[in-house]
Amino acid sequence: MYGLIFDMDGVLTETSKFHLKAWQKLAKELGGVFPDAMEEKIKGVSRMDSLEIVLKASGVEGLNPEDKNALAEKKNREYLKMVQSVSEDDVLPGMKVFLEREKKKGSKIALGSSSKSGAMILKKLGLVNLFDVIVDGNSVTSAKPNPEVFLKAASLMKISPDKCIVIEDAAAGIEAAKAAGMKCIGIGDTIELESADIIISKSNEINEIDLIKLL
Repeated sequence: MYGLIFDMDGVLTETSKFHLKAWQKLAKELGGVFPDAMEEKIKGVSRMDSLEIVLKASGVEGLNPEDKNALAEKKNREYLKMVQSVSEDDVLPGMKVFLEREKKKGSKIALGSSSKSGAMILKKLGLVNLFDVIVDGNSVTSAKPNPEVFLKAASLMKISPDKCIVIEDAAAGIEAAKAAGMKCIGIGDTIELESADIIISKSNEINEIDLIKLL
């Protein structure tokens, strides 16, 4: 038996666009700019680490921890408003078929995401019943590239890390998977994801991978 650990944004659905828009709105309110090209910097990164990136890009310095927490919460409220529009139609191509196939085979399936809205989004996508374990930003103390989120998912699935495959779209997530001693499938840009064991350009290509051979 093996375990599959999925990131959320950019892997199961494209909620990353809502994160970007919410950070851009906050940056504008702070008198700065957070361009689309900066999106890769916040992929797979925790809320507070993302805030630091946005503050630096906006030229904002000297904020105390309370002010930073308030800004992070403000951004999250905006994100949660946007993400209410997510539905089963927003599952990325091929992913539901893949999940259903692996569930039927008896594979263990986990979410390993920095998002604190993981369970809520899985419900909106109609996928929550396919997951054995949900580990998100509410369950861990260290964000990717720290491997904590993936190691915890493996532990809860009762699967050895070397029998786990992580599906990611962010460099920080792939680094975390490697640090955890797991195999990794990267979805997206080959330059950003060059450390992955296998790279696919589109989500539906995951159904063509021989997972046993990969392990």
